Amino acid sequence: MKDKQVNVAIQVLPFANPSETYSIVDKAIAVIEQSGLKYRVTPFETVIEGKYSEVMEVVLKAQEACYDGRAESVLCNLKIQSHSQKEVTIEDKTGKYDNKKGC
Repeated sequence: MKDKQVNVAIQVLPFANPSETYSIVDKAIAVIEQSGLKYRVTPFETVIEGKYSEVMEVVLKAQEACYDGRAESVLCNLKIQSHSQKEVTIEDKTGKYDNKKGC
């Protein structure tokens, strides 16, 4: 499975000074941006697309970035979608909504 393309939704919840929460989350998102993997930020989580082993390395680095940002602890929620026969893509799930305006 480590070479299969998957989607992983990551939500980091840093426990820190409340005034620093968003800046700590921004540090985790910066790690994801710098990974070179495809990703999509949403209000509650960020979805990352890539090979399982690569994505999980980014998940680890995102948590470390929270600690570098002065989080005392981090709760990290993950959702992982894989498929036995094909690659999993963000586009397959949400592509039809990309040009629509909601809120």
